[in-house]
Amino acid sequence: GSLRPDYMARLERILDRADELGMVVILGIFYFGQDERLKDEAAVVRALDNAVDWLFDRDYRHVLIEVNNECNVRYDHSILQPARVHELIERVKARRRIGERANRRTGGLPADSPIRSSADSPRLLVSTSYGGGTVPKENVVRAADFLLMHGNGVKDPARIAEMVRQARQVPGYRPMPILFNEDDHFDFDQPRNNMLAAVGEYASWGYFDFRMAGEGFDAGYQSVPVNWGISSDRKRAFFAKVREITGGGTTE
Repeated sequence: GSLRPDYMARLERILDRADELGMVVILGIFYFGQDERLKDEAAVVRALDNAVDWLFDRDYRHVLIEVNNECNVRYDHSILQPARVHELIERVKARRRIGERANRRTGGLPADSPIRSSADSPRLLVSTSYGGGTVPKENVVRAADFLLMHGNGVKDPARIAEMVRQARQVPGYRPMPILFNEDDHFDFDQPRNNMLAAVGEYASWGYFDFRMAGEGFDAGYQSVPVNWGISSDRKRAFFAKVREITGGGTTE
């Protein structure tokens, strides 16, 4: 459950630059295929605590937590699987920016601090995601601060809209953001596509753009090495549609 200094140094550079640009980051902690490298459940918990405390130590205010990517896909540890992943969500919610950690590190809060207990101090907002086409389960809906869904494999935009409506009917739902942070469908030039279906239900939609077979360096934001420019027809179509929806400026 320890953190790799080289990796965290790179992450720090990314988060700092995102903050400079006014961007909010959804930071994923675990990924399937990775958790088998963690010895046991205690290591999973330590890794989560270490990551959250690392963020607190740097006073990041622009980071949301995704406990794990697609909790209903190939995880070895039961605490990362759908029936128990809410325990980790609750654990993130219970860790505080000042409160108990300030008491441990500095011996107590300043006398003039408006924060009198850990319950008053800021925390990170947290959720988890599911594989394509899956609506969050009740235990996660009750625990999460926002809902994450994936549109991968969902070919009919009507199903995207239906997923949002179904999520709002899950017991425990209360008004909260719903977003698709991964969807491998495009068709931005068509009158019906997954992005428009999500936005039409007042849910956010994430652009999951990977380099497909036969495509060159200019294609895809998901595949390394990445050309971060708006350098392909698919990228240009996405940003043109975002500009149309938001009434934004020109696309470079």
